Amino acid sequence: MAARRLAKIIDCIWPRMGLRRYGRYLVRRLGRLRATPHAIGAGVAAGAAVSMLPLIGLHFVLAFVLAYLTRGSMIAAAIGTAWGNPITFPIFFGAAYQLGDLLTGHSELLDAAVLEQLGETMERQSLLSGVDSLWPVFRTMMIGGLPLAAVVWVGFYVGTRSAVDRLRRARRQSPAAG
Repeated sequence: MAARRLAKIIDCIWPRMGLRRYGRYLVRRLGRLRATPHAIGAGVAAGAAVSMLPLIGLHFVLAFVLAYLTRGSMIAAAIGTAWGNPITFPIFFGAAYQLGDLLTGHSELLDAAVLEQLGETMERQSLLSGVDSLWPVFRTMMIGGLPLAAVVWVGFYVGTRSAVDRLRRARRQSPAAG
């Protein structure tokens, strides 16, 4: 029983079929959705965009809200959240922090000494005080994550919509479709 749970967890991080094949599967799955290319593109873009924010645990909810606001597909939004995963989150959050640091005018990038000091502070203080210590980092990541999310939304919308258009056009022109 425990081995099966571990296999499922590992499969979420690194699919058994491989990342490239899994990516092709998701693209084909998106092409088969019964929605307009706009709805699919807006849904995928919503899921990918919210993955840039340091709000782990809220990505699905935020993706659904953003998809609703942009008239996107909820299923496509759920698929788009796969852009954020344990492999990509450190990259996204690091980029969000650095951009937020640049936008706020601080030049205090997190380095080993700052992380060590933060760890010591959290050990000495209560949990609530530790959260207060993390607030500047979280705030900086949110400030940097919002413009990144906007750029990711546009990129994924354009890319997904054009891919869905191409897939559907190819399907209509194939001899098996008639």
